[in-house]
Amino acid sequence: MNEIVKTTGLTKRYKEVLSVSGLNMSVNEGRIYGFLGPNGAGKTTTLKMLLGLVRPTAGEIEIMGLPMNGKNRVEILRGVGSLIESPSFYGHLTGEENLRILQTLLDVPKHNIDKVLQIVGLDDRRGKKVSAYSLGMKQRLGLAEALLSFPRLLILDEPTNGLDPSGIQEMRELIKSLPKKYGMTVIVSSHLLSEIDRTAEDVGIITNGKMVYQGSLESLHGIDSSKSLEEIFLELTGKERGL
Repeated sequence: MNEIVKTTGLTKRYKEVLSVSGLNMSVNEGRIYGFLGPNGAGKTTTLKMLLGLVRPTAGEIEIMGLPMNGKNRVEILRGVGSLIESPSFYGHLTGEENLRILQTLLDVPKHNIDKVLQIVGLDDRRGKKVSAYSLGMKQRLGLAEALLSFPRLLILDEPTNGLDPSGIQEMRELIKSLPKKYGMTVIVSSHLLSEIDRTAEDVGIITNGKMVYQGSLESLHGIDSSKSLEEIFLELTGKERGL
């Protein structure tokens, strides 16, 4: 399989705090890669470095065959959609109007707005002001923005935040459909083991900024057939934390 994302020795230090340490990440094209770890493990910092929002202290990033640097960043980001932390919008505008602004900036077809609103289940809320949206609706609109250009690579940081159980199920099924329907590769981060187990095909587990497991979800399950996935996860992350 072709690697769409590859990092080598990726490191980020904030003064005395080592947030990410020597991370080697490999994401195969056309797959759903679950990026799993406890809160504060370094997931969001890593994703921000992939998007060029945070400059690494050391290491290299390659996306779609190009090194992530000042020269290539704009070209790379044309093929990347992302939802990182809480999305921000113009509250006095409708959901559709917010998407129209981004559609103009990205120079993508207007009919993409209709498509993504249908995909995320907001077609009947397109004319409502975002200030009146619930947290879950804002999360859906953030996903619609990330999908607007139908990118080759989609990066989602805790995409089920703010959703009720039915919304979580719908989001999960939507993410799982993206590779086959639209040829997207998806990196989805979460601190919830159950979500990654139900969504991803490949998994990277990070704790204290270090990758402690990377491979297929099937192989992760097979590490020890006598143990539950939760026990395996706790064992992997506990070793790094000295537990």
